[in-house]
Amino acid sequence: MGWAHLLAFNAALLAAMAAPGPALLFALRQSIAGGFRTGVATGAGLGLVAAGWTAAALLGLGALFALVPWAYLALKITGALYLMRVAWTLWRDAYAPVADSAHPGARAFLGGVLVNLSNPKSVLFAASVLAVIFPQDMTLADKALIVLDHFVIELCVYTAFAALLAAPPARAGYLRLKPVLDRVAAAVLGALGLRLLLDR
Repeated sequence: MGWAHLLAFNAALLAAMAAPGPALLFALRQSIAGGFRTGVATGAGLGLVAAGWTAAALLGLGALFALVPWAYLALKITGALYLMRVAWTLWRDAYAPVADSAHPGARAFLGGVLVNLSNPKSVLFAASVLAVIFPQDMTLADKALIVLDHFVIELCVYTAFAALLAAPPARAGYLRLKPVLDRVAAAVLGALGLRLLLDR
């Protein structure tokens, strides 16, 4: 494995992170609503699980899902229901004060962990990307470097989002439009959860 492989992986990872999905939407909303520390804590939780999915793909979890389809189905249903629960909470609390609707510290980290745990399709995506980019004869050290690289990239991206979106103008704009923005976020997350639930 060479640096060119890691650069190609990082490019694919950044492209995937830029696509609107539950993780990005949750991170953006948490950063605006809760501020920089909440955004970073959320991003750390998201990044840890995303890197964990990559580790699982490197260890062959995608193949295990193919051999034991009910395990994937159970994880997918649980994840979809969790996303829909997050959507319902956002919708219900759209008119609640920010202090009651954004979770700082450990709760933000746990929220990030649970949102990315809710998407087992990530391990299938990771497996396909890894198979295309990296050679088959990687050492354990190579695999550990890929997982660490994935976590660092995710943390850097979410920290940058948190710094940008926690700025006073962004926060003031969010506070003005909180009910509308939270309900839009709830609708999108709910739709993504429903899609995950119904996806074959």
